[in-house]
Amino acid sequence: MTSPQSAIAASNLTLSLGNGPSAVEVLRGIDLAVPQGQTLALLGPSGSGKSSLMAVLSGLERASSGQLSVAGADFAALGEDALATARRGRIGIVLQAFHLLPTMTALENVMTPLELAGLPDAHARAAEELAAVGLGHRLDHYPAQLSGGEQQRVAIARALAPRPPLVFADEPTGNLDAATGETIMDLLFARRAETGATLVVITHDAALAARCERIVTLADGRVASDTIPA
Repeated sequence: MTSPQSAIAASNLTLSLGNGPSAVEVLRGIDLAVPQGQTLALLGPSGSGKSSLMAVLSGLERASSGQLSVAGADFAALGEDALATARRGRIGIVLQAFHLLPTMTALENVMTPLELAGLPDAHARAAEELAAVGLGHRLDHYPAQLSGGEQQRVAIARALAPRPPLVFADEPTGNLDAATGETIMDLLFARRAETGATLVVITHDAALAARCERIVTLADGRVASDTIPA
């Protein structure tokens, strides 16, 4: 179903929420193959299934049916605990709301996934990653002491520090003004290029999607189009 060069291989992926007559079909047979190293945008209006698909592809949610291989792991065969273990080191996530731990400094926020993955030199690696996103002078600041743009830089550093082969960014500029958002996306694409990760950007912004090598548009839980921007 997949090859070593495949970051994501999904076949007839479905997701239903709820049970019985009240069940809601959110994803309706998604087929998607993403080669390692590609930048891909998941585009579509609210309710199209973008965030639900990201949740399934990143192992945060189990698909109801279908086949799914992510970074060499058979996600479809794994239970919730095994999925949590499989995500570690394989997947980095950058969210709209930053989701930094408020009682930890920037450095500690970036160190946490490194320590959970059992990687050596977590302190030094976290400091290097923060320096790479322009925050080498803010290591000991807490999230409340950082601007929105700075918090998202910390989130990018945290996502990329363990060198995951696959990174998801869900509306990463949604809480930022236009100028800051553009700077953050420049940074995210630059860091992705340096690490060689596959990047999947979930957005409703066509201009942001056009920065990716490939655009997959969802509508009503299905793939409506799959295009390569000119």
